[in-house]
Amino acid sequence: MELPKKYSHRYHSVVEQNGRTSQITFPEGLKQQEILKFLCVLPTKPPQNDAHEVITIEVPAGSTVKKLRLLIWMNAKIHSCQPQIYDIADPESYQLLYKKGANWYEIYDDFQILLTLDALRYWKSMGMQRFQIHIRPKPTETDESKKFEETLKYLIGYDIGSMDILCHEETGFARRRLASPRQAELKKRDPVVYALEPWVATVPFPENLKTLISDETVITIHYMKGTHKMKVCLQDSPKAIFQTFIQKLSERGLSVEKELVLKVCGRDDYISDNKPLIDFLWIRQCLKNKQEIHLSLLPTPSSDEKAAMNDWPLVDESTGFSKTHEELQLTNKDPHQVLALSLWECDRRFRVKLVGIDIPTLPSKAPQNVYIEACILHGRDSLSSVTSKPMPFREEVLWNTWMEFDILVKDLPYGSRLNLSVNSISAESMQKDGKLMQQPSKEGDTGKSKGKLLYFVNLLLIDHRSMLQQGEFILHMWPYPEQEEALFTFEADRLSSKMNPEIDTSMAIAIALDTYNYPVTFPYCRSLNSICSSPAARRSRSSNTEQECFPPSSVTTSERHLLERFTEQCAKYGNSLPSFLTTINWANHEAVQDLHWLLLSWNPQNLNIAIALELLSINFSDEKVRRMSVKRLKQLENDELMRYLLQLVQALKFEPYHDSALARFLIQRALRSKRIGHFFFWYLRSEITCSPYFCDRFAVILEAYLRGCSWPTLEELYKQVQVVENLHQVALDIKKLYPEKTDLPANAALQLQELLKNVNLPEEFIVPYNPRIRAGKILLDKCKVMPSKKKPLWLEFNNCDPFCPSSSPVGIIFKHGDDLRQDMLIIQTLDIMDSIWQENSLDLNLVPYGCISTGNNIGMIEIVRDATTIANVQRSRGGTTRAFKDDALLEWLKTQCKVTEMYYQAMEKFVTSCAGYCVATYVLGIGDRHNDNIMITDQGYLHPSVSRATHTFQPTDHTFLSNDIDWDPRAHTHRGYAVSARSIGS
Repeated sequence: MELPKKYSHRYHSVVEQNGRTSQITFPEGLKQQEILKFLCVLPTKPPQNDAHEVITIEVPAGSTVKKLRLLIWMNAKIHSCQPQIYDIADPESYQLLYKKGANWYEIYDDFQILLTLDALRYWKSMGMQRFQIHIRPKPTETDESKKFEETLKYLIGYDIGSMDILCHEETGFARRRLASPRQAELKKRDPVVYALEPWVATVPFPENLKTLISDETVITIHYMKGTHKMKVCLQDSPKAIFQTFIQKLSERGLSVEKELVLKVCGRDDYISDNKPLIDFLWIRQCLKNKQEIHLSLLPTPSSDEKAAMNDWPLVDESTGFSKTHEELQLTNKDPHQVLALSLWECDRRFRVKLVGIDIPTLPSKAPQNVYIEACILHGRDSLSSVTSKPMPFREEVLWNTWMEFDILVKDLPYGSRLNLSVNSISAESMQKDGKLMQQPSKEGDTGKSKGKLLYFVNLLLIDHRSMLQQGEFILHMWPYPEQEEALFTFEADRLSSKMNPEIDTSMAIAIALDTYNYPVTFPYCRSLNSICSSPAARRSRSSNTEQECFPPSSVTTSERHLLERFTEQCAKYGNSLPSFLTTINWANHEAVQDLHWLLLSWNPQNLNIAIALELLSINFSDEKVRRMSVKRLKQLENDELMRYLLQLVQALKFEPYHDSALARFLIQRALRSKRIGHFFFWYLRSEITCSPYFCDRFAVILEAYLRGCSWPTLEELYKQVQVVENLHQVALDIKKLYPEKTDLPANAALQLQELLKNVNLPEEFIVPYNPRIRAGKILLDKCKVMPSKKKPLWLEFNNCDPFCPSSSPVGIIFKHGDDLRQDMLIIQTLDIMDSIWQENSLDLNLVPYGCISTGNNIGMIEIVRDATTIANVQRSRGGTTRAFKDDALLEWLKTQCKVTEMYYQAMEKFVTSCAGYCVATYVLGIGDRHNDNIMITDQGYLHPSVSRATHTFQPTDHTFLSNDIDWDPRAHTHRGYAVSARSIGS
């Protein structure tokens, strides 16, 4: 594609990117542009002088960073006192650094134009005429840095270094740019609050339990080797209780250290905030369960939580040509000043040249014919699509034809993808549709709807530099997943812009995009003044041609102002925002610009949290819409954010690029809270192993979090990963001995114990599903293999807290063969439901058990103590025929609760938890709720086993829910009716 003649003079710069060679061209007249003067501080020093050598480099403003680097090297060879160093050293092994305030920044992108550098804008704003940069060698590898990188690789479970072969790849840019939110959070983080983060409730204390609040509640405090009981008021703060305790000890002539903190016995849970004691979750749990409150008084843990290693220098937030449309447009511009084109000036249809496909080996059941469908996607919305003519399926199929879309290049939205798919079509279908088509067609013109998707791949049309993709590409495609389990996430997976890494065996498709004489960049706005101005004001400042986005010219000027005023007022009603966004034509860049102006009037604080979460769904891909949702999430407290953390990690899949507002927000909150950081680590690590389509993205984000962690935190995570990997190997060995659908022999437990003896487990570790619990040595004699299909391991460990008053060990079920992410989703949804009820003073006694996915089809489940299945209760009360009696549960509760008051309390807990789970499982559509899948504790709590319930979530005809889900709300209420009636009567 050619530009007018006056812009055709150019020089060439060859750039290798994404495995291809493309040609980026710039005018020769750049040498006549503004000349930039750089004071370059070299790494070498003159003899008998401690000051570094300084040379001056003059370079045209339109030159690249790479050219500046080479000019520095060439001049250093001539003018340096030690030229031999520059003869030997590689210029790429040195960093170009500059100081901005107190921070060091690196000029990172070798292919960026100097005129567009954020560093240049900063220097000019400071009134500088000459710009100082420091040339420093890249840090050399030390034993400590090598250990640190090996630790990160082990914790991530993925070799992230192999992704960053070329620094200009998106993964390399994201790794460097995500250092900015990490360093910003570490600077402002309160180390004491981070070390002693309390677990407090965000909902009011239930009305029906307020009678339990007393001014003389007895608590037990363990200090040194002594035990002290004292009466406290639950409305007092931990500080007040600590002062009272010190006073009582001083009356006995005992002294107490000053730097002490209260900690829950048996748990890594500190009572250290200024909130009333009744607001702490553990205190509430003890009151509800009639448990004694045991606290230990320990020295305050170290608050020195600095990052394990010195961080990278920061890089510019903006890369490429980050400019406005007004600055980029060609109008009234000298050709020597042109560096790039504005995408919004490319007023022609977008097209792609389909060269062909190639596959090393045809699949065993290869179709007769295939065709290519090309779609432009924004989120999951198809803005335009075309299909090729069908061709016989061979190892190599050539089309060599252009496919033109009915969308203009200037209307391509930011984050849009080119989706390419290979689809099968039978000869019979082709005959029914008439003669074989000879040309590409628009969507709907072929019998493609009768075909089957075979392979797919995506290409971001606007890359991470905001540059339009140009040139030739060879893309390695993903096969359509055949396993039903993979279909659950396929709608999100098919949006991934990652290519299939199996290059030698995968289907490859060759395409070509239009090339331009200049780079084409996506402007971040129309002009600097348009950022805060309305569409009408923007149009009045534009050219004589009025670009209409509101009703036609038949509307009067006064009516137009009223309509614009009405649009602004609509912004105050946040609940209408998702519906309003569905009406936006994302293939019209003027309409999108108007929307962005409108969002400035939309106050994120007024958004309902449910609406904010909806804006992060797969339906909305616009960067500014998603950023506004993140602004609302920033107002959440840690306890509230934990309820949605699982979904927010999944929402990272819907971001077009690795570096996003959501990713930065989650990294910062994970570094601000140890609890959020713990689950953030495991949610990401699980996805790295479970999601090949997004493993690069999750690995980059997880690395960004881990680089902000201290060595003690990394060591704790290291021990957890070590436990998971060792137990995973044991689970595999057990399955080899006892495959699925086989009965367990009597010596199965002994076989497991022998395997566990040879496993190197750490002396103590934090339990992955609950960071408040710390497990110690394994209790081999209590470990066994459970007699179910997947052969899960029942494991028990000592509680390593010396002040733990209970002798109950830490129980873990280690499971291999099921995707526990489904279980986590249901348990988290139950927790959200329970929080809604509790906010309305309705305590339904839902106590979901802990569950965490730690990898691909592996994970841990918390053992529910003092519990049995309802089926076992019925059998124990009279055999199998007892299942038809209504009073079996009632009689069992009587035997468990000898005291009348405890019996009535157990009945109340059973009734309320039964009611809560009836509603919850009905709303979620959970089936398979027979009596073997429902547990009851001796205190009356009900626990439906979602681990089995989720197995009914199998897709039928590619739908989310299967047809055999039990929608009957009475599924597990009949047997509890007798208990309910008796409780109400009591």
